Amino acid sequence: MGYKEVYGAWQSDPEAFWMKAAEAIDWAKPPSKALFDKGDGMFEWFSDGMVNTCWNAVDRHVEAGRGDEIAIMHESPITHATKGFTYRELQARVASLAGALRARGIEKGDRVIIYMPMVPEALEAMLACARLGAVHSVVFGGFAANELAVRIDDCTPKAIIAASCGLEPGRVVHYKPLLDGAIEQARHKPDFCVIFQREQEVAKLVEGRDVSWHGFQYGVEPADCVPVEGNHPCYILYTSGTTGQPKGVVRSTAGHLVALQWSMKNIYNIEAGDRFWAASDVGWVVGHSYICYGPLIAGAQTVVFEGKPIGTPHAGVFWRIIQNHRIKSFFTAPTALRAIRREDPEGEWIKRYKLHDLQALFLAGERADPDTIKWAQKHLGVPVIDHWWQTETGWGIAANPMGIEELPVKLGSPSVPMPGYDVRILDEGGHELPPDTLGAIAIKLPLPPGTLQTLWNAEARYKKSYLTQFPGYYETGDAGMKDKDGYLYIMSRTDDVINVAGHRLSTGAMEEVLASHPDVAECAVIGVADALKGQMPLGFLCLSSGVNRPHDEICKETVKLVRDKIGPVAAFKLCTVVDRLPKTRSGKILRATMVKIADGESYKMPATIDDPAILDEIKVALRALGYAGEPG
Repeated sequence: MGYKEVYGAWQSDPEAFWMKAAEAIDWAKPPSKALFDKGDGMFEWFSDGMVNTCWNAVDRHVEAGRGDEIAIMHESPITHATKGFTYRELQARVASLAGALRARGIEKGDRVIIYMPMVPEALEAMLACARLGAVHSVVFGGFAANELAVRIDDCTPKAIIAASCGLEPGRVVHYKPLLDGAIEQARHKPDFCVIFQREQEVAKLVEGRDVSWHGFQYGVEPADCVPVEGNHPCYILYTSGTTGQPKGVVRSTAGHLVALQWSMKNIYNIEAGDRFWAASDVGWVVGHSYICYGPLIAGAQTVVFEGKPIGTPHAGVFWRIIQNHRIKSFFTAPTALRAIRREDPEGEWIKRYKLHDLQALFLAGERADPDTIKWAQKHLGVPVIDHWWQTETGWGIAANPMGIEELPVKLGSPSVPMPGYDVRILDEGGHELPPDTLGAIAIKLPLPPGTLQTLWNAEARYKKSYLTQFPGYYETGDAGMKDKDGYLYIMSRTDDVINVAGHRLSTGAMEEVLASHPDVAECAVIGVADALKGQMPLGFLCLSSGVNRPHDEICKETVKLVRDKIGPVAAFKLCTVVDRLPKTRSGKILRATMVKIADGESYKMPATIDDPAILDEIKVALRALGYAGEPG
C-alpha cells in the first residue's frame, strides 16, 4: 500500500486503523476500543487497556531472544568515550534503578524530575520511572535554578534524579549548585535526590536528602514492570509558555506507545535490529520520542550523543558517528546542518567518511530552508526529509513516510499529513482557505494517539491555548499553506506573519530568499514597528566563514534579491550583518525577543537561551539602524 491508501484507510475508519496499529504493542490487557470521547473537545486513546512502556521498550526484546543486541550506544566526543549496552544489560540496569526508587517509596503516579546531560543514565532514569508507572519530567540539564524551581512547584516531584555536572566544549556545567538553588527557591521539596556522580566533577551531597546513584542501588531487589491504564501519564514535558509560566504537556502511556511504534516503521523506516540516531537532547521532545522511547520500542539501536555538530572536535563528527555505527536513519535540526555548512561549505568533511548504510536524513525543529536541504542532498546523496511536528504532538504531523513510500520531495515543504492528522488551513474566522493561500494551520479534532491530551493540572489553560481559537480544531500556532497536491508549507509561527501596510507577509518566505545568497550561512527576519506601515521587515545575516566582502554590499544584494523574488510589497530595506543569532539550546531563533529589543520594549531573558551575550550584540546592530531605544 502506498501513502494515499494508508492515509485513506485511516480516513475511512480511524477506529479500525488505530486498533490494528495497537497490535504491534504488548498489552497486559488489550483495550476494548481505540478512541474515548470525553466531551468538550477532550479525547483519550486506549484508556481501558493495561500496558507498560518499559516492558515494550526493553523487556519484550530480551524475551524475544534479542537480549544480546546493542540497545544504546553512548558517544561523547567531549570525554572521548564510546560505550554500548545490550538490551539485556539495559534491562538489568533499569530494573535495579527502579527497585531502588521503589525501596525509597516511589510508586505508580508519583512524579520524578530528571535533570541530566546526554548520558545513558538519563535514559535509564526515564525507563526506570516508566517501569514503576511513575511520571517523569525531564528538565534540560543546566537549566537555570529559577526555571527548575518553577517546574518543581508545578509537578511536585517526590524525587529528583540529577547528574553532578554536564559538559560543554571546554567547560564543566555545574548541575548540583543549580539543583540545590532550585530546591531552596521551590515551595515544594522533594523527599530525596539521586545524584549520578561524574568523574569530571564530584558534587557535595546534602546529608539526609541526597543519595549517590550507585550507592543507593546497592543490595536492592530489582523491580518488575507495573502495568498501568492506557490513559495513565507516561511523562510531563514542559514547553515554554508565552506568559512565562511553562506548560506541562502530558503524554499518556498507551497512545504514546502505539504512535511511536507506528512512526518508527512508517516514517523513519526503522525496525528491530536497525540503527537509528537522533542528534538532540533528552530535555527536548525529540529526545523523548526518538532518542529514548521510539527506537527502543521498535527494538532498534539508538545513539546518545554528548557533543556539538561543530567544535567537538570538528565539523565531521556527525559523519564519523554515522560511519562508525552504520546508522540507517539520521535525524537532526536544520540549525545543526547550517552550522556544519558554515564551517564546511564544500562538504570536505563528508567525503572523509563512508556513509554506506545511511538511507535518509530527517530534519525538524524549525523550517529547513531549501538551500540547506540542497547542500545536504548534494553532499550526502540520500533523501533529505524535512518533517514537521511539535512538543505537543510528540511525533510527526507531516512527513515523507519513508517506510510506506518515498514521495517526491518539494523544497520548503515537510510533505504531507500523517494518518491521524486532518490538517486544515483556516482564515481568522475559522473558514477553510483555498490552496496556496497563507493562513493558520489547525488540526481537526480528535488529535491522533501519542499527542498531548491536556496540560498538567491546567485543563482550562489547555483549552484556552489550543482549542478556543477554532472550535473543533487544535490550533498549532503555525502559519502556512497547502498546495494543490496536499503538500504542506509551514511559513512561520502565526506571530511571525507581519502586516506591512495591510499586506500579510511571512518572515519565513523572506528568510528563504536571504539564505539563497551565496555569502549567507544563516539569517533571520523579524517585523519591527513602523509608524507609516505598521510593521517593516528587518533582516539579520550571518556570513559563511571566509567571506570578507564589505557588509553594505552584501546587504544591498540581499535587499535586491527580496525585491526580485517577493516584490516591492515586502518593503524589505533594513538589513544588518551579525556574527551570530540568539537561539534556544535546541536551536530555535529567538525572534520574539529580537522584536522586543528592536521596538524598545522591556523583555524577559528567555530561560532556554544558549548564550545571553548575543542579545547585547543584536542590540548594538539594531542601534546602528536606529532601532532598540531604551524601554519606555
